[in-house]
Amino acid sequence: MMRKAFIFDLDGVIVDTAKYHFLAWKNLANSLGIHFTAEQNEQLKGVSRIQSLKKILEWGDKTISEKEFTQLMAVKNEEYLAYISKMGTNEILQDVPRVLDYLISKKQAVGLGSASKNARIILKRVSLYDRFDTIVDGTNVSKAKPDPEVFLLAAKDLGVSAKNSIVFEDSVAGIEAANTAGMISIGIGDKKILHKADYIFTDFTEIKEEFINQLIKNN
Repeated sequence: MMRKAFIFDLDGVIVDTAKYHFLAWKNLANSLGIHFTAEQNEQLKGVSRIQSLKKILEWGDKTISEKEFTQLMAVKNEEYLAYISKMGTNEILQDVPRVLDYLISKKQAVGLGSASKNARIILKRVSLYDRFDTIVDGTNVSKAKPDPEVFLLAAKDLGVSAKNSIVFEDSVAGIEAANTAGMISIGIGDKKILHKADYIFTDFTEIKEEFINQLIKNN
């Protein structure tokens, strides 16, 4: 079988850290007198911390100094880190380990491409760190999704071309990034939201070995 690159986003694909981001952003927004909703939080999926805070300030029609902006990002991250420090293997989304182990058994290249600067910490907390051949996160890239930089860098690290790379994503920005890179995009989540993906599954329980085999074989 041909060696392909299978690149996973982290938040909402491997683990559900979106709930922790929501709590941290909501507390920060409320401290500024800004009402923050779950619907708005959906728009921050796959978006960098800097861009997320900019969006929240725009929604609240707030202007703050550069110093306060930096301080607020640190406050948000500290609260988020407090949440994820308690994470364990029980927080891995269903059937993710099965798919990872199957890809490894087929000698496929497995990578992570995430906007999160805490990706390595989270993967270690849930005991999945060693499953990945490369980890590219927010500390390695300068451009946020929908720019394809994070996925292109992961594919390069894995020694696989973009056209032979497959991306698992739960965000619109992530799907756009994969498509722009010329990679196969697999949406994990709502079909209505992720309709631009090449394939869409509600979760990994729907992804069967036969489907993975077909992805590996296709040129």
